[in-house]
Amino acid sequence: MSDAGILYLVPTPIGNIDDITERAKQVLASVDLIAAEDTRHSQTLLRHLGIERKLVSIHEHNEQQKVAWVLEQLQQGHNIALISDAGTPLISDPGFIVVRECRAKGFNVTALPGACALTVALSASGLATDRFCFEGFLPAKSGQRRKTLQSLLNEPRTMIFYESPHRIVASLEDLAAEFGNERQMVMGRELTKQFETYLTGSIAEVIAQVNADSNQQRGEIVLLVAGCPNKSDDDAPSAEVIATLNVLREELPLKKAAALTAKIHGARKNTLYQWAIEQQ
Repeated sequence: MSDAGILYLVPTPIGNIDDITERAKQVLASVDLIAAEDTRHSQTLLRHLGIERKLVSIHEHNEQQKVAWVLEQLQQGHNIALISDAGTPLISDPGFIVVRECRAKGFNVTALPGACALTVALSASGLATDRFCFEGFLPAKSGQRRKTLQSLLNEPRTMIFYESPHRIVASLEDLAAEFGNERQMVMGRELTKQFETYLTGSIAEVIAQVNADSNQQRGEIVLLVAGCPNKSDDDAPSAEVIATLNVLREELPLKKAAALTAKIHGARKNTLYQWAIEQQ
């Protein structure tokens, strides 16, 4: 498709507008069309850069319907830049369907490097960076959120989540309930902006800092949680704890038995429950 257009994936600043790259500015100024998550938000950025281009809205609610239009524009030889409100397109933002279909039809897709909140937070966190997993936004409801966290209890890699300010306290409390108060974490807030902050320590310590300062419950938030440490034979419950658990399991579901055993012996119920699961 030598005469076809190119789809460019262009990162935009996550806060500090000066983080836009020279290449990103050149591409935005040269393409025929810009597909934006929120055209009003993106118009402000383009106005600051002195760029005037036609903006078309592509967001999570209309992406499926817009695919045919994108393919048609590329077929006609028009170059398109896809941008999100902030950061790298497709990272917890729309664009996956468009990119998938463009690839399937043989169109050229070019991604530019640039700002991304998860990599900014990870590099500054002090947590392990050699291996990590990005989980996006946690579920909005506590029940589903805790199920998701339970599935990650033994994840050895550093875990990264995005979170909304109005849910941050509840999500931190669910993290403590599932991972324990002592698991190490970092909370990055308003990254690259004037009021950027990093809160570090155990989950309990971060909760205390957030509760003590209401400003920490505002803005864009990234949560980073240390992976589960390598297990050893020393991590197994004591014989006394195992004996209590076995007695209670005869009369109760495993989860309830583990919770009561943990309460009796001062152990962590999630750790005990997971250990019991692994023994089955």
